[in-house]
Amino acid sequence: MPATPLALTVANLLLRPGFGARRNPDRVFDRIIAATPQAAGDRPFADDFRLLLRDWSKDAGLTPVGWASGQAHVRRQLRNRARIRALLSQHPAIEQEPIERPVFVVGLPRTATTLTHGVLSLAAEHRCPLLWELLTPGLEPTAADRAKAVTAARRMVGAIDLFAPGFRDIHPLDPEGPDECTFALPHTVMPLSQVRIAGFPARHHERDFVPDYRYLKQVFQVLQYGRPRRRWVLKSPMHLENLDALRTVFPDATVVWTHRDPVTVVASFCSLVEHGMAITVRPLDLHGIGATWLDVLSRAMARGLAARASIPPEALVDVPYSWLGSNPADGAPRLYESIGARWTSATAARLPEITARPKGTRAHSYDLARYGLTREGVQAAFADYNNLRTEVDQN
Repeated sequence: MPATPLALTVANLLLRPGFGARRNPDRVFDRIIAATPQAAGDRPFADDFRLLLRDWSKDAGLTPVGWASGQAHVRRQLRNRARIRALLSQHPAIEQEPIERPVFVVGLPRTATTLTHGVLSLAAEHRCPLLWELLTPGLEPTAADRAKAVTAARRMVGAIDLFAPGFRDIHPLDPEGPDECTFALPHTVMPLSQVRIAGFPARHHERDFVPDYRYLKQVFQVLQYGRPRRRWVLKSPMHLENLDALRTVFPDATVVWTHRDPVTVVASFCSLVEHGMAITVRPLDLHGIGATWLDVLSRAMARGLAARASIPPEALVDVPYSWLGSNPADGAPRLYESIGARWTSATAARLPEITARPKGTRAHSYDLARYGLTREGVQAAFADYNNLRTEVDQN
């Protein structure tokens, strides 16, 4: 288990006076909602986050920083929703913005989705949402507003780096770099990477995600409105479980599906969750992390495989890990060709800035057994996927 950094210890001490409020999460939520005017008809959306904050507060191992993190998550989702809805009301033409032929990078986490997204972001014709934009989506900001949003994103990333120094070795975040739709999607399984919520996966999998993807489209329409139109290149491992909803809202999307051995994937992702969860919960249940995420990821894969059958071959690109993980100089041009994009010498010249390990980061090591899992158990959970992966690797 990662040692507790001094900065995290100090932060927990400073936040302890307000920690008792977790015993009345509805009162805390009422204060949040009072400061965030909601549009008519958005009560069900707000109620979802009231329930999430209640669930968040119940983790017996929750730390003061973890409670503050839960409130921040809920506050950000409600504020962004209110901002997007207000902009749509003020500028009805936003919803006429075409999001044409977007590319969605999907796949299990730790399958090089971030690298694939980064490589695709290099083309001038492509538009990838930046982390600060996803955290504070809006119309073209003034220089002052942009600086404020970037600063807020830097503070968030800085806090993660300070409280969980090993996190950056596994998944570095760049406040002004391309990032994933997970930050804009209202409902994902990612709260499980911060707290333990009994019954959350079952409720999550019963949700109709089409409204979430309609809202996601509105976010990108807002970010496009009044600016040059380019082809959106988006990514999130969380899309894997929602491909039906994604294609309902984005019927002309190209799905780029990255692949890797799930034994490696599960071990690596559990390590990532361990480092992140050490900020919000103490002590950690490592075997609980393993059991939770093996179930969540295998369910996501089963849903993805079921939806895959309805995706036209021309709208689906399979990317083996070897394409970019082993030889990106050869794999990147193939990736561009597969989505109908131009690979130019100017793009090739920028490839090293995406594929190089960020300065100051160390190699990531992980062990499946640490999380109470076995190779045989993971292979059994992903048996159908391994059959597909074998076909992909042979092509």
